[in-house]
Amino acid sequence: MTSDRKIKANRVNARASTGPQTAQGRARAARNALRHALNLPLFSNPLLSAEVDALAREIAGPDTNAETQELARQIAEAQIDLRRVRYARHQLLSDALSDQYYDSLANVRMKFKVIRRLLQGKGPDMSIETLEEFVTSTPQGPHKFTTILSQEAKQLLAMDRYERRALSRRKFAIRAFDAARTQAASTRE
Repeated sequence: MTSDRKIKANRVNARASTGPQTAQGRARAARNALRHALNLPLFSNPLLSAEVDALAREIAGPDTNAETQELARQIAEAQIDLRRVRYARHQLLSDALSDQYYDSLANVRMKFKVIRRLLQGKGPDMSIETLEEFVTSTPQGPHKFTTILSQEAKQLLAMDRYERRALSRRKFAIRAFDAARTQAASTRE
């Protein structure tokens, strides 16, 4: 049996863990699932829905039954999802690579720390030119690419999961489509 003291402590802890308290925190939490919009269903976007319909008609071909059309639609949905994931990955990397001021969070924090210490009069003795070069320096070439990959690894891993899921859905949809077409062809003979 749980004691009154334990119950009271649990209630206090529960009140403390009710999520973000500020409007800014609630707004940030509300955007958690919308980082790259890959979780949204295709039919929430009319343009994507039209693309799925067009691709499904192209896959199924003319004069097909409803079952074949539905299987073709599943293939088309997975293919469009796969394209969305690959485009999102491309955008993430190309935006970061084209940003001339891109720097790692660790470097930015270190620069702020040095500037803060300088403003407090505790920093290293350096000329304005040296300080300007230090503050404005960003990784270049291969170092920039590795910095981007390491900084964006979490988001890239999430996109890889979306891609694997879309590939798997497409593979099983193609198998089902092929099996249905084979069965339909054998019943016609």
